[in-house]
Amino acid sequence: MIHSMTGYGKASAECPNKKIIVEIKSLNSKQFDLFTRIPFVYRQKEIALRNYLNKELERGKVDLTISMEQISKDVSSKIDISVLEQYYQELKNVSQKLGVAEPHDWLTTLLRLPDVIRQDMEEFDETEWKTVEEALEKATAEVIAFRIQEGNMLSDLLTLKVENIRSLLQDIEPFEAERIEYVKNKITENIISLGNIDYDKNRLEQEMIYYIEKLDVNEEKNRLTNHLNYFLETLKEKTSQGKKLGFIAQEMGREINTLGSKSNHSEMQRVVVRMKDELEQIKEQILNVL
Repeated sequence: MIHSMTGYGKASAECPNKKIIVEIKSLNSKQFDLFTRIPFVYRQKEIALRNYLNKELERGKVDLTISMEQISKDVSSKIDISVLEQYYQELKNVSQKLGVAEPHDWLTTLLRLPDVIRQDMEEFDETEWKTVEEALEKATAEVIAFRIQEGNMLSDLLTLKVENIRSLLQDIEPFEAERIEYVKNKITENIISLGNIDYDKNRLEQEMIYYIEKLDVNEEKNRLTNHLNYFLETLKEKTSQGKKLGFIAQEMGREINTLGSKSNHSEMQRVVVRMKDELEQIKEQILNVL
């Protein structure tokens, strides 16, 4: 069962004086790539967060946001009266010295100045962190559920594309016999056009057989069929195998390209082009498989 690398999860939890909100988004990437936006007080846990998400999500471009909302009436910011008084005296002195009118609204002016309002530094609380971890686990579980749902849709789409290639592979069979006859007739016509010349008919027959064998595509068809079957088997494995599916798709591409180079028939080449189109769509979707 394959998983998509696209996912989204959001969870919240409440502490005595605040609400914790955890939001996780993930997109496809070749490796695990984490970007975090978390409060400064939790920075010491950033490595633990990275290790946890790397283990649970494995691959993808992951965006983690942890935010806090105050739900108590306690004010964590305070006005520094001593700083405010210093600003007030200095501004009055400057006003008198330069002959500039004093502000009409002293309080608004002073509160805008640096360091007048002081934020109390929060300290890390282990009990509070347990609450954050619970929200993180819930959000991660939502991301995984989202990935499974998207993975099921991807699996159906990839299965359809593989079966389309299988059907197209059968479509080239009528043209195989037709092109062999065409090659035989063409060689015979060319010899006849040369006029009355003496040639070794046995040698001609051997060369014709050799040439026709070079155009035989049964091996390519068999190998491509095996790759198609292996691809579908891999889709059903218990763990998601995005990289493995990519390798199988590369092998499928090699056989399809060889079919095209050996086709020597316009209608057969058109079928091969359609097979290549289906394969490109498979490769594009595999990029989002975990």
